[in-house]
Amino acid sequence: MFESLDEHIKHDDEAEASTKERVVKYLVIGAISVTLVTGIFAAVHFVN
Repeated sequence: MFESLDEHIKHDDEAEASTKERVVKYLVIGAISVTLVTGIFAAVHFVN
């Protein structure tokens, strides 16, 4: 029962998100990741 419910929830979530929304979401995640890595690199560079 719970597996079936879980599958329905995942299917509903996928149906709600359009391709444009997914692309924007992944671009935002990528930008945040690059910013964090750059900040960590800069912090380590300034410490040395």
